[in-house]
Amino acid sequence: MLNNPPIAKELSRLLERYWQRFFEKSALDEIQQAVVKAAKEKLDRVWLASDFVAEQCIKDPLLLVGLLQSGDFERSFCAADYQRQLAENVAVVDAQPMLAKALRQFRQREMVRLIWRDVLQQASLEEVVQSLSDLADVCLMLARDSLHAWLEVKHGCPRSESGVDQHLVVIAMGKLGARELNLSSDIDLIFTYPQRGDCVGRDCVGRDGVGRESVGRESVGGESALSNQAFFVLLGQQLIQTLDQVTEDGFVFRVDMRLRPYGQSGALVLSYDALESYYQGQGREWERYAFVKARSVSLQAAPDQELMTRLQPFVYRRYVDYGAIESLRDMKALINREVRRRGVSQNIKLGPGGIREIEFIVQAVQLINGGRDRRLQVSNLLSVLVVLEQGEYYPSLVVQELEQAYRFLRTLEHRIQGLRDQQTQNLPGDETDRLRVANAMLFSSWDELCLQLDGHRAAVREHFDLLISKEQSADNQTSSADSNMAAIWDLNKPREQLLEILLALNISKPEADELLSEVEKLKTSKQLQRSHAVGLQRLNQLMPALLGWVVAADAPLQTLNRIVPLLYQVLRRSAYLVLLLENEVALKHLVALCSVSPWIADQLASQPLLLDELIDAKSLFSHPDLDALKDELRQQLLRIPNDDLEQQMECLRHFKKGHVLRVAATEVSAFRPLMRVSDYLTDIAEATLSVVADIAWQQMVDKYGYPTTPEGRVQDRPFLIIAYGKLAGYELSYSSDLDLVFVYESPSSLCTDGERSIGNTVFFTRLVQRIIHMLTANTASGELYEVDSRLRPSGEAGLLASSFASFQSYQLEKAWTWEHQALVRSRVIMGSVALNEKFCGLREQVLSRQRDPLTLKKEVESMRVKMREHLDAPAAGLFDLKQGSGGIVDIEFMVQYSVLRWAHQAPELLVYADNIRILEKMLEYQLISLADSECLSRAYLRYRSLLHRAALQNQKGQLNEQAFEQSRQNVREIWQRLLGDS
Repeated sequence: MLNNPPIAKELSRLLERYWQRFFEKSALDEIQQAVVKAAKEKLDRVWLASDFVAEQCIKDPLLLVGLLQSGDFERSFCAADYQRQLAENVAVVDAQPMLAKALRQFRQREMVRLIWRDVLQQASLEEVVQSLSDLADVCLMLARDSLHAWLEVKHGCPRSESGVDQHLVVIAMGKLGARELNLSSDIDLIFTYPQRGDCVGRDCVGRDGVGRESVGRESVGGESALSNQAFFVLLGQQLIQTLDQVTEDGFVFRVDMRLRPYGQSGALVLSYDALESYYQGQGREWERYAFVKARSVSLQAAPDQELMTRLQPFVYRRYVDYGAIESLRDMKALINREVRRRGVSQNIKLGPGGIREIEFIVQAVQLINGGRDRRLQVSNLLSVLVVLEQGEYYPSLVVQELEQAYRFLRTLEHRIQGLRDQQTQNLPGDETDRLRVANAMLFSSWDELCLQLDGHRAAVREHFDLLISKEQSADNQTSSADSNMAAIWDLNKPREQLLEILLALNISKPEADELLSEVEKLKTSKQLQRSHAVGLQRLNQLMPALLGWVVAADAPLQTLNRIVPLLYQVLRRSAYLVLLLENEVALKHLVALCSVSPWIADQLASQPLLLDELIDAKSLFSHPDLDALKDELRQQLLRIPNDDLEQQMECLRHFKKGHVLRVAATEVSAFRPLMRVSDYLTDIAEATLSVVADIAWQQMVDKYGYPTTPEGRVQDRPFLIIAYGKLAGYELSYSSDLDLVFVYESPSSLCTDGERSIGNTVFFTRLVQRIIHMLTANTASGELYEVDSRLRPSGEAGLLASSFASFQSYQLEKAWTWEHQALVRSRVIMGSVALNEKFCGLREQVLSRQRDPLTLKKEVESMRVKMREHLDAPAAGLFDLKQGSGGIVDIEFMVQYSVLRWAHQAPELLVYADNIRILEKMLEYQLISLADSECLSRAYLRYRSLLHRAALQNQKGQLNEQAFEQSRQNVREIWQRLLGDS
């Protein structure tokens, strides 16, 4: 490392271009030019380190001159300095656009100043991150106060029920919360306010707020006052727009609100009581982890700590919290999976040995011990490291290594981000950029920088791996040291001796011979010959252990053949070979699952990242409920920027495939019965759909604003996703598509309230298109779900999104009988509570209509005949479990017929959308005999179970018809009793 490395020729040319542009555009007088030239040597270093600074100086030469002449480059600023300067700038501002412009210009000036001080090493790391955090605090608070004052003029002063003035409280999370902001950080925020109440003393607009706590009261003059909740939602929305929106002047700070309760689907603002209730009753371990860095943003010397004091018991337990260890272990596993999945080796934050792993090492100790040792209840990482050493939580050498690595990585992060003011932690790929970053880090070459970087990351990774590690299972049937299996893989003995090894394991001679041939074929394959040395070395280490498990399987040859495609795939991503090498349990599960299901083997080969699911038997064979699934998916998406749709779509696919693999693992292992399997598959789809809808909604309102009503902005998202068929009936299988209908309620004559306003109808149509695109697009990880929306009014000729009025009219006046049959198996899986109630009322009204029995029988029978003619075409001697006579669809039609026939006198037939529970209700109402009910339920579950098994064997649902003669005959006879001639 050099104090001031020489400037390479290619970088000198870059500087020449910058100086040429600077003097061409500037109109500086002689004194100003002299000031600039006197600083040329420093400017050269700063401009080489930052295109952003160079462009700002070229765009506004007086900004540079002002900073040089004022001496501000040489001074440290604190929050009070920023507050005084920015207050002067916004003193004459009287509208949001002017405020936004003033904030952006102030931010650009300070970023130039801070990058200068950072690159020239005039400021320590502590000063840089503290100054950036102070800058954010001041911008947040002054913007909040200005916007609050302007909203008060329009809506009145928000007050509690006891008459106390209320204000928006901003909780800073993440790096801002810890006062460790980097040069191009998002700011993670949560908005709250002390007490409920209403606006008073001004002319109030009569409309409710967004969220769960809306309250309205009568104000002077009879108009409904704006509740505190609604006031602060408006204020929060304006504050985000003021800071986050990109204009010709750039942005102030990117704002991320996804850490609030319920994420994107949650209320933008909650009261103290609501916030406390959520975290004490529903808060997750990862939210505890996030709150370690939380603080209330304030410019006061003694800020109000009421809320943080109330939330402290949620974050820090009063004892040594050993219960957090398992959750931390799960979070650590999630980090490891993400490193493998996203291929982030070049990312100094998320990659192995990166900043996030240092943060995890430190915060794990805080969560476990922070309740007992109050010294740990601080948010700044460098401050915590001091406590870790003093308290002997880690040896001094470990703390020193972590501190050195953290300082190096954070400084490198600043150099990477300062280059173009971009939010990235990826090492540059361009050679010139690499040279510039190395130069700014005072290294003579990129290789020299990487050598030191690799040393720091290796040290961090070692400490991360040792943290709350879990001993591997001792239940090892074999290992890579097994000499017999090593001989089989190495083929280093005569074939006869190798055959003897296999024969001794009770493998037949023909199969043993073929098994050896397959091993030879694998070793001499083109894929292995072309693989990198590292991948080949790891494969050689793994294969003896793998073969040990393979030869113990029921069908060793078949099992090996199913696993080979996966081996070819992971040769190129050998981190997965390491995963199997280091996790005997995962290797055992891999062989066991591939031995019983070619479908599972295919899934693993196409998506090797699913191997992560095999590590922990506890999670592999568990069934999280719907809320837990939603929470897990939300937690994964929090690690992805809001505007990175591609990564969001990949994350959704990995989530779905991972959980579906878990379902399959439990089904082939006979750990879970059919109905529980379908429940799990349905919960996965519902969780995914819910999050997809949240993402799509947020993207739409960010782009176009919110749909409106005559009273103002819509509340409670007047939108439904209605599931039909198997999704509605909790009967999903592994390859089921999703039958969906989308309904909204918003005046078609009105438009959204954003700058790029569109009609309400267009908004909801585009919203549905976006949802369907996110579900069906073929990404690198394939399709999420196939969507069938043909059950909407007028089918393929109808609009993708139907207004509730048109949906209601269609169902009451135009729908065919088969469409009412479909309505039997329908339910809302996401959407507005009020609109859901309307749908349920309409469904009951339609299905309870008294129908002519003979006409109904005729129409149901006619539709079933048409379906059988088009869809029941198995090969000779085979029975189609779904479409064949006496099969699944016949049972479904009998159930649907019964609901349409008798719901007007048996209303509980409408309670459920699944066939088994409707059959139970039919029995309760004595619409069917006990024998017939049991016969249909038994046949239906058997058929569905066999369909699942066929799917896991990559087979069609068509089986030998002789095995089903009796059950088919029973179903046909019941059909005749229900729908036959009477």
